[in-house]
This record gives sequence, structure tokens and C-alpha cells, in this order.
Amino acid sequence: MGASIYRHLGTGLLLLILGSLSACSQGKEEVVFPSRQTLTESVYASGYVRAKEQYEAFALATGPIQALFVSEGDTVHIGTPILQIFNEQERLRRENAEISQLFADPKSTQTRLRELELAIDLAKSTLTNDSLLLLRQQHLWAQGIGTANELEQRELKFKSSSLAYQSARLSYQDLKRELEFGNQTATKNLAISKSLETSSILKSKIEGIVYALPKVVGEMATPQTPLAILGRAGEFILELQVDEYDIVTIQKGQRVLVTLDSFKGTVFQATVVKIHPIMDAKSKTFTVEAEFDKAPPRLFPNLSLEANILIQVHPNALVIPRNLLLGQNQVITQEGDTVTVELGIKTFEFVEILGGIDKKTGLIPPKR
Repeated sequence: MGASIYRHLGTGLLLLILGSLSACSQGKEEVVFPSRQTLTESVYASGYVRAKEQYEAFALATGPIQALFVSEGDTVHIGTPILQIFNEQERLRRENAEISQLFADPKSTQTRLRELELAIDLAKSTLTNDSLLLLRQQHLWAQGIGTANELEQRELKFKSSSLAYQSARLSYQDLKRELEFGNQTATKNLAISKSLETSSILKSKIEGIVYALPKVVGEMATPQTPLAILGRAGEFILELQVDEYDIVTIQKGQRVLVTLDSFKGTVFQATVVKIHPIMDAKSKTFTVEAEFDKAPPRLFPNLSLEANILIQVHPNALVIPRNLLLGQNQVITQEGDTVTVELGIKTFEFVEILGGIDKKTGLIPPKR
């Protein structure tokens, strides 16, 4: 019985001692005071280095690559041939169009028009002659000479000659329009055939260099396959992908801090120059372009990068660690009071204090 009492007293004393130690440790909780430092709000973005005016070149024709006229790294100008695709069908169509155009050429159709011109002259002469004969018969009939049947025959002959003359003229006009239409059609078809045949030759659209030629001679080319990558020589932009939640904070002219995997440990500065106004529905990001203030000594297209776009920079901000916040905008002082504070910009670690406390206010973390 006595041992049981002592055992219970010992347990109670131990709990009392532990409770006292816990209270002492809580009473000695670390106190943090606000401090002043430069606070920067930024938006993270990843992306790639691109050559200015960089694009993938596609051809309209389908077929095996017949010849390459340039190599990777070569300088090209607008219209410089890059490669040719073998397309026998387009060549045959072009030759056929040339034959049709030659046949429809006005110089080749003059004979047909000349034949109708002679027919018109003949019909006109016949009409003139029949007109004179009719006039003479009418004079004779007025003098009582001749018969009514002879007069009717002359009148019918004159009408027939008149219709023949009008028919010859209409035939000439119809043939002339037909030949003009045929010549125009043949000329257009030849131009189309030449254009289609020319489309088998891929040409540069810019002044720059050839960065890549994914295909070699003999490989099949289709309109869906990129055949070359071109861009401006020595001029680069940064293509950044910004999350849709952050895009409203991005503006032209903002500074960008850039790190490249190829230049580890070095931070480069750039400036936002363009914001593409449409979101990529798959990645839920917007494309933002920036240019180096001072580019690295050597760059290549498609180098990966990470960037921070600076939204706000407060050089002498009063800040506290974010883990001192209770809820959205409250803190706990070292006296245990809950105080509402006015907040400014926030980063992952710190939050700016605009009002409610000062740098002499001691704070303790809230109990989680």
C-alpha cells in the first residue's frame, strides 16, 4: 500500500517537472525583429535562346532530295537556294504547259484569223455586188422591165449575202475571243506549272545563316517535314515561357536575370521586348521575348535557360520572414499580442511590412 502511494507521488512529481520545463522552453521562444534589406519580387520563367527570325523551312513539293546547295553554318541571302526536291511530274507538267502556250500564242493563231478575214472580205464583196444588182433590178422594174420573180430573186440574194457577211464578222469576233482566252489560259497554266516546279527548290526567306539541315540527299521530303532551320547571324533573343497566373505582371522594359546551363555561375541581364498575346492551351503559358543587355561571347540557338523577370525592387524594405505570418496579415508579438499588419510585396522567404509594426517590434512564430 505505502509503495503504491510513493509510486503515484513519484509519477505526479515527474509530470510536474516536465510541465515546468516545457513552460520554460516556451517562455524562451526565439524572438525575431523586422530588418531592412533590398526585397525583389520576380516571376520565374524557363525557355531557350533563339536566333532572331529563326524559322523552320518547309517545301511544298513531295519527293526525294535531289541536291543540297548549302551546308550548315553557311551564310544565305533572301532567295538563296538551299536544296532541290526531285519531282518528275512537275517537270512534265511544265513542259506540257509550254507546248500548250506555244500553240495558243497569237503568232501561231494568225493563220486562222487571216482565213476568216478573207472570208469577211469575200462576203463583203458579194454583198456589194448583190446590192448593186438589186438596185439595177429595182430601176428596171420601175420602168416596167423584168418580172416580179426576178426582183424577188435579187432581194433574196441580197439578204442572203448580208447574212453571210454578218455571220463572217461574228465568226471572226468569236474566234478572236476564243484565241485570246486560250492564250491567257495557257499563259496562266504555264506560270502555275513553273511555280509548282520552282516550289521543289527551297529558298531562304531571310538574310542569315543555315543552322541545321536535318535531311541528306536521297531522303524523302514532304510538306510536313522541316528541311532546314535558319536565323539571323549573331543576333539572338530569349524565348521565355511564363505561367498564365503571372503574365498580368509582365510588361515591356522589365529587367530579366538569366542563367544558362552553358555558362554556369554567371548571371546575365536582359530586357523584356515583346509579349505574345495568346496563351498556349497545352502548356498554359505565354511566350515572352527578351534581349540580352550584353550577350555572352558565344551563343547557339536552342540553348536552355532559366530566368527571373523582376517585377518590383524595393531597396530599403522593412521585412520579416514569411513563417511569422498568422493567416493572411497578422503577426504575434513577443508579449503574445496578435497585431494586424499592412503587407507589401512577398517573396518565397520574406514579406514586406508597410505598417502595423516597426523594426523594434519583437515577433514570435505562430503555433502551427
